[in-house]
Amino acid sequence: MTKTQQKRATPTVMRRRVGGQLRRWRGDMPSGTAAKKMGWDSVKLGRIERGLYRISADEVRQYAGDVLAVDDAIGIEAVAEAAEEPVGGGGWWRAYENEISPALYDFVQLENRARTVRLQHGSIVPGPLQSPAYVREIITRSTSTVTPKMAEVLIAVRLARQEILTRTEKPVHLHAIVPESAFHTVFESGPSIMRDQLRKLIDLSALPNITLQILPLTAHPTFGSNGASTMLTFDHPWASVASVDNPMGGTHTEEPKAVSYLENEFKGISSAALPVDKSREVLTEYLEGTTK
Repeated sequence: MTKTQQKRATPTVMRRRVGGQLRRWRGDMPSGTAAKKMGWDSVKLGRIERGLYRISADEVRQYAGDVLAVDDAIGIEAVAEAAEEPVGGGGWWRAYENEISPALYDFVQLENRARTVRLQHGSIVPGPLQSPAYVREIITRSTSTVTPKMAEVLIAVRLARQEILTRTEKPVHLHAIVPESAFHTVFESGPSIMRDQLRKLIDLSALPNITLQILPLTAHPTFGSNGASTMLTFDHPWASVASVDNPMGGTHTEEPKAVSYLENEFKGISSAALPVDKSREVLTEYLEGTTK
């Protein structure tokens, strides 16, 4: 293996995040100037910033602290630690690396690291809030070509992702907007699916780290009509991420204008949704309706 091959690395999501943060810190400094001060060429720096080359923790500290003069010891250390992480970060998702789409694999890692998650879906209960039976119904009845084996993988991944809400250490703060129309779904398997789903929503809404709002049937159809989206924020210094849902696992971006646009979109939908207390009342009313 050549020296170049040893240094080249698959652009994992966190390696891209490391490179992206280094690029933001570089600011207006020409890449050639920054690279020369490290004894690199601009091609190597470009590949580091795109996550194609791995950079060591010591190189992060030297580059950010000495070359770029970044006055942010906490931020530098966070990026340095991330640069040394093994591929995939060692989480439960490693078992599914070759089973799910790269976009979903990336999103699972980002979601797991997030400090806050804000999400909304225009037609169904969002994934992190779905009950096991609801998850199975949604995935196995999908119109896309999903083999039985793949369906089981996707079900397992979706349910495993939900541990971010109840984990002991740093549970994520979730703000979810659920459309009231989702509660009118009639499943061929019977009313027990929706009954269990409503119970789960009520239970989750009682957790201190979860804010749950219902978008009422009376809301103008423009709210939530642009598709499902998720906004992730992270501890310092990491940039926020916006994700637009699609069948392949979503499209994710750190681009500030895109993130700002979707954040404003979410704020608008939230303003049209019912307050938290009223949302719990609506959930209870629907649950009582399923038991009659």
